[in-house]
Amino acid sequence: MQELATYIASARTRDLPEPVTEKTKHHVLDTIAAMVSGSALLPGRKAISYIATRGGTAEACVVASPITTSVENAALANGMLAHADETDDSHTPTSQHPGCGIISAALAMAEREGRGGTELLRAVALGYDVSCRMNRALHAYQFRVVGHSTHSFGPSFGAASAAGSLAALNEDQSRHLLSYAAQQTSGVCSWQRDTEHVEKAFDFGGMPARNGVTAASMVSHGFSAVDDVFAGDRNFFVAYDESARTGLKPEPEQLVRELGRTYEIMNTSIKRWAVGMPIQAPLDCLTELMRAGKIDVDEIERIEIGVGENDAFTVNDRAMPTICMQHICAVMLLDGALTFASAHDEARMSDERVLALRGRIVLIGDEALTRVMPERHGIVEISLRDGRTLRHHTRAVRGTPGNPMTRTEAEEKCLDLMGPVLGDGRSRALCDFVWNLEKVDDIRAIRELVRAT
Repeated sequence: MQELATYIASARTRDLPEPVTEKTKHHVLDTIAAMVSGSALLPGRKAISYIATRGGTAEACVVASPITTSVENAALANGMLAHADETDDSHTPTSQHPGCGIISAALAMAEREGRGGTELLRAVALGYDVSCRMNRALHAYQFRVVGHSTHSFGPSFGAASAAGSLAALNEDQSRHLLSYAAQQTSGVCSWQRDTEHVEKAFDFGGMPARNGVTAASMVSHGFSAVDDVFAGDRNFFVAYDESARTGLKPEPEQLVRELGRTYEIMNTSIKRWAVGMPIQAPLDCLTELMRAGKIDVDEIERIEIGVGENDAFTVNDRAMPTICMQHICAVMLLDGALTFASAHDEARMSDERVLALRGRIVLIGDEALTRVMPERHGIVEISLRDGRTLRHHTRAVRGTPGNPMTRTEAEEKCLDLMGPVLGDGRSRALCDFVWNLEKVDDIRAIRELVRAT
């Protein structure tokens, strides 16, 4: 606890290595773009309309809206906007989407405190470090199998740490911050049954962001708390010890392992495509096959797509387009590309050409690809009517740590997401703003770029 609390308290004034700063900018921009595009989707619309009824001290803005509200309200809304669909980042080794909760909390608290861009970047990187280490301490995949939502646990601590840093909490206050984060942390995997993505947006983004800034706000106001929620009688790890079901005891030491040396934001993936993470590798496969030569969809007899078994279960014939493997792959083949608009066009779920091609796509949960997790491989094999077979195996998805996107690619994705809402001019200005965050003295300057017109 002493090591972690000291690390949180000193993060605001501690330099980041240049590659970490650059990677953090990518995630800040990618998450803001997800907020902007999410404002037009059902979870985003619900979040904005709800917060419009809540009032609140004018401390932080709600992206793509005219609302300035309390830091808690803004964090909740922006977190839901950021995970209104499957556009946001993903940390596969610890089964979470860290950015939607952590960056939403950090932006809101940075606005309230009038912090600069450098302090924001340091707080965000800190949030990823704490969030991912918490899920590792709980053995993320086994913890999720028994029913807990890893997408809510780690990010609540990450959002609290980022917000606490921006609130300039000292070491003792950081201890109390973590205690309030622990008391608010919850989440069960029933979100998998959410057909409209509204509750899921809250569970993944809105709730962790709100919890984090609430913890930081209360402690900065003078609330006291337990000095060490991770040790002693009835502590956090005792409460969430699932070893009887998983055979694995929690490992609190993971919270500080390689802290300050391994930056978890470097191990986090940015999605090249605005769809669910399990669909990324097959889309990369199709891109490579189409790049190698034109594919006449009328000549396709059968398409076999192989991914890990859990991934296949997650995206098999779903009713929501951005998490339906067969639909998204059919749309890409028919259009020759995939955009945010085409991925989210629900009318095409009943389009005859899409349905005809979708009926020839078979999704296979491959045990061999399950074994390579947390790396996400994908294999696409297209059988043509003339007897030829086209095959590609993606081993490193574009946007993952082993195959990162360039600034140009990251910006192209973000402009596609933000342009329809903010317009091309403001979208490009917002990209420039994030790329030059070190020069920003007060993050509240972002408000004019993200407000609804």
